[in-house]
Amino acid sequence: MTNLGFNTQRLIVRPITIEDAPFVLELMNTPKWIKFIGDRNVHSVEEAEGYIKEKALPQLKTHGHTNNVVIRKKDGTKMGTCGIYHREGTDEVDIGFAFLPPYEGKGYAYEASSELMKFAKNQLKLNTIQAYTLEENTASRKLLERLGLELIGTGYLPNNNEELLMYRKTFEK
Repeated sequence: MTNLGFNTQRLIVRPITIEDAPFVLELMNTPKWIKFIGDRNVHSVEEAEGYIKEKALPQLKTHGHTNNVVIRKKDGTKMGTCGIYHREGTDEVDIGFAFLPPYEGKGYAYEASSELMKFAKNQLKLNTIQAYTLEENTASRKLLERLGLELIGTGYLPNNNEELLMYRKTFEK
């Protein structure tokens, strides 16, 4: 069994749990989440709990990884999420991240995501990782490129008719 969580200099990164539902509710209803990720119709703590049970926990059980909560060590503040996802209808796994507005632009997303990339390569033994983002999401695009992912074209996620930029990184053996 792999170690499912990790720490960085400033952060604790651990798999999401049902107890994170109030935080997930807040995050999923931020303007940037709705604009760049999409409205998931999660408008109560109960709906957030359901989302975690239906989307995140099955991936953890089946694949050994899921969405992770990013927590600031110095005060225990839940700031965002980053994770590796198996999307239904795709063969590749992808990395994703989202942070509450007060914690954007402070290097937290890079710190958590770069360590998550190492986890994907070393613990999960993945050969490649992908990412998808809207063209106008420049912050996400910059972070993906800083993480070493390269733009490979455009495409669509299953059950989504919005054209997305597709990024990929192949890990060296």
